[in-house]
Amino acid sequence: MSMRESSSTPPAMIARLAAFRYQLRRFLRFSEKAARACGLTPQQHQLLLGVAGYTGLGWATISELAEFLQARHNAVVGLVERAERRGLVRKERAGRDHRFVRVYTTAQGRKLLDELTGLHREELARVQARMLTVLEGRPRKITAVEHAVHPETMKITPHPPSYLGHPLPRGTPGERVAIPRSGRAR
Repeated sequence: MSMRESSSTPPAMIARLAAFRYQLRRFLRFSEKAARACGLTPQQHQLLLGVAGYTGLGWATISELAEFLQARHNAVVGLVERAERRGLVRKERAGRDHRFVRVYTTAQGRKLLDELTGLHREELARVQARMLTVLEGRPRKITAVEHAVHPETMKITPHPPSYLGHPLPRGTPGERVAIPRSGRAR
């Protein structure tokens, strides 16, 4: 398609998709930073979620975890072994077939998962409101700085607005709003 030809996709739909993807990425970034603040890698947090919640049984097989994590089987085996060495999960062979392994969370893994779940519950409430606005295509006027839990310090802090296409707020005239920058994994 040349630059002069118009797209058949309405610009409003593209803007909604962009805003939706932005909100997904923003939540994932929050989750990654929260996991690191609790001493876990984002992958270990996802593993604990998968073990505790994916099947509804309180345990999961390596194959089920590979599906949940959207990762290769052998990569999940390594992740589970590293998490087991850290005391986050335990493996249990089921029956005579030693290929079939159930993975459970340990008390330590469950404690960390509970802590992270509490942090995520608050963030999910904010994300839900922003996502509904995006999905329903409702316009939203940004009039003040939004507040959220800072993913590194876990304190309430100002954040930029949730939607693309709006200028970043600067608070009251003359006041600059600090926008957190990302850090590297520990």
